[in-house]
Amino acid sequence: MTSLLPTLAPGGSDADAVYAAFEGWAEEQGLPLYPAQSEALLEIVTGSHVILATPTGSGKSLVALGAHFAALAAGRTSFYTAPIKALVSEKFFALCAAFGADKVGMLTGDAAVNPGAPIICATAEVLANIALRSGDAGIGLVVMDEFHFYGDPQRGWAWQVPLLELPGTQFLLMSATLGDVSFFERDLTRRTGRPTAVVKGAERPVPLTFTYAMTPLHETLEELLETRQAPVYVVHFTQSAALERAQALMSVNVCTRAEKDAIAEAIGAFRFSSGFGKTLSRLVRHGIGVHHAGMLPKYRRLVETLAQQGLLKVICGTDTLGVGINVPIRTVLLTALSKFDGKRTRHLNAREFHQIAGRAGRAGFDTIGYVVVQAPEHEIENAKALAKAGDDPKKRRKVVKKRAPEGFVSWSDKTFERLVAAEPEPLSSSFQVSHAMLLNVIARPGDPFLVMRRLLEDNHEPRPAQRRHIRRAIAIYRALLAGGVVERLPEPDEEGRTVRLTVDLQADFALNQPLSPFAVASLALLDRASPTYALDVLSVLEATLDDPRQVLLAQQFKARGEAVQALKAEGVEYDERMELLDGVSWPKPLEELLGAAYELYAKGHPWVTDAELSPKSVARDLFERAMTFTEYVGYYGLARSEGLVLRYLADAYKALRRTVPEDARTPEVEDLTEWLGELVRQVDSSLLDEWERLANPVDDVPGSPRVELGPPPVTANVRAFRVLVRNALFRRVELAALRRVDLLGELDAGSGWDADRWADALDAYSAEHDEIGTGPDARGPRLLLVTEEPGLWRVRQVLDDPAGDHDWGISAEVDLATSDEEGTAVVRIVGVDRFQGVLGSTGG
Repeated sequence: MTSLLPTLAPGGSDADAVYAAFEGWAEEQGLPLYPAQSEALLEIVTGSHVILATPTGSGKSLVALGAHFAALAAGRTSFYTAPIKALVSEKFFALCAAFGADKVGMLTGDAAVNPGAPIICATAEVLANIALRSGDAGIGLVVMDEFHFYGDPQRGWAWQVPLLELPGTQFLLMSATLGDVSFFERDLTRRTGRPTAVVKGAERPVPLTFTYAMTPLHETLEELLETRQAPVYVVHFTQSAALERAQALMSVNVCTRAEKDAIAEAIGAFRFSSGFGKTLSRLVRHGIGVHHAGMLPKYRRLVETLAQQGLLKVICGTDTLGVGINVPIRTVLLTALSKFDGKRTRHLNAREFHQIAGRAGRAGFDTIGYVVVQAPEHEIENAKALAKAGDDPKKRRKVVKKRAPEGFVSWSDKTFERLVAAEPEPLSSSFQVSHAMLLNVIARPGDPFLVMRRLLEDNHEPRPAQRRHIRRAIAIYRALLAGGVVERLPEPDEEGRTVRLTVDLQADFALNQPLSPFAVASLALLDRASPTYALDVLSVLEATLDDPRQVLLAQQFKARGEAVQALKAEGVEYDERMELLDGVSWPKPLEELLGAAYELYAKGHPWVTDAELSPKSVARDLFERAMTFTEYVGYYGLARSEGLVLRYLADAYKALRRTVPEDARTPEVEDLTEWLGELVRQVDSSLLDEWERLANPVDDVPGSPRVELGPPPVTANVRAFRVLVRNALFRRVELAALRRVDLLGELDAGSGWDADRWADALDAYSAEHDEIGTGPDARGPRLLLVTEEPGLWRVRQVLDDPAGDHDWGISAEVDLATSDEEGTAVVRIVGVDRFQGVLGSTGG
């Protein structure tokens, strides 16, 4: 993309000149403006708000680019907001390419890059909090992408607050599924005095055709492939259903031999891990992709890249394709018109249907897009049975119709036709009042009572809801006053405040982990001399992170299974076992300590009650079990959610990096931090590399071309690699202590140490010592001896025997080149034996 900057004329705020300059630039890029784009841009350069409600693929992104161009030409600051950080980051780099890195910044809570730039990319929550704390903050223009998130029950407040609090700002609201926007048209003009233009009804560049399929899904797919309607995105409403469908399609010959060869060449040396990675490798080589939020980002990117190259004929995924996926889909095939929304199973609404259907047919790739909806399976089978009976009334009466499964929410061709014809529902307000809202308002100049009164009485909520918000705001204010967090002033201060804060709010207050300050305060309660201090630091931080529900439920399931076996062995009766199992949950380190600290902290910081403290152990559990990422995912059966696991671990690493103050760091904390960062990076480097590049943009200029090179060699980070080696050896120590020679044999059969050989070695050890220690001392660095040689580490893991003789150990070799290839420590056992003179006794 050619830079837009040279087209900016000095003093180029003249509307006609700005429009002409951008139109000419777009022509040069091979992107001549559609009529709807032209209409929207003319309204923007003349100062109107614009509500752009045009179909997917109609070029809304180009209108947004023109809006930022117009704001820059007029010397005004502009914001771009989106619902997810990935889209914000993607737009950041795109705008850097168009305007130059010095003109574009980013604020996401995770990273702040060039925050003084005239163009800022941010999440909606960041802009909302800026609006609350600064009032009319001098922002000239705001582009709100995916504006239908205004109706999201949890996050919609962040799309509403800027409309309420930035009366001097020009808005461009964009979405393909807005429905009736007459309310916003009137409200924006009333609040700001600017005219508001609604641009909608544009002809879709790639028209859609809609079909209701009464054939089994595999037959529908085969027909779509035969009639060249691929790539096909098969939409499911659970991740497990998407994967199962993809695997079932392996029996269909989707690609030719030449196409499979092209896929293999495109994949090249891409690293697939065991578990789901091996499954995905088989699928994509067959021309079938899988795409859902539970996958590792690198796997989703691979599927998107292969699809963009036209190499995948079928992609099975979830309905999340409505946000973020950028692949040329010719056909969207919906397997159902009902979904479970977290509370109940219901039919799709019109907005959801059109959001999904709109992904079919991409401009520049297709001349037509196809949307196909499958009839329910039982209806297809019934129709087949009736067709087989023919026109004979007797035979048709004898047909036993199959009923829908119990609890199934069915649909029909009438449901389909209604959704196709329906306009998206009008957006409903989801305003919320929180401690953070009041604190941000109190922190800004002026009388906060007047601001809150306006916010509470002139938002978009119906009057009964407004009264509820008013009551909540009063209760929050009284709690802040009683806690000494705010105080009334006898008279307004020099900035007009009648109430002031008695505490300092951090710069990113309410933008990141709300409990991070509590975590920092809690670290002072830990015993630095404890051998578990570093892990306790991690547990404090984990208690402030969002719960990875699938992981916690898997931990609970595993714990309850083990408890059942133990209770059965003890002869406990069934009813008593069931009662005892109610108290078995996932691990919660420091639960009592943190619970008491939280209650005390909340008295002086009542806003923390907006966030829930949740003790848990995922990163700590992984470390204590001395497992690799793949082993951990397999142990808990989380192959379909490994992306969730890794995102959580990445969040834990970021919290260790940026939350723990220097005076709380020890060498063990640093080791733990380096280990966790390297583990995440080796599994999928994208989760950390971009964050670290943005947090420290020294050598890498944001906006410069980025090449996906994969993670650095795992051995390059010596500190982290040493911890990986220590964990690999300690994993064997733990299994040896449990006499799990079967699992040891699985780990080490490749180096000649099968279960029998391990059993012989442990029998010899047991003749001298009763047990193998696995406590903190046993896994400490003192009992791991490393001799570094070129390309090879020779290591000796000394066993912690009861007598403290330390005369037995596990000897191994670590091949550095192979470790770099695998992205983890590759250990080859060479001996398990008695070895005099390694460390001597504990008294030596």
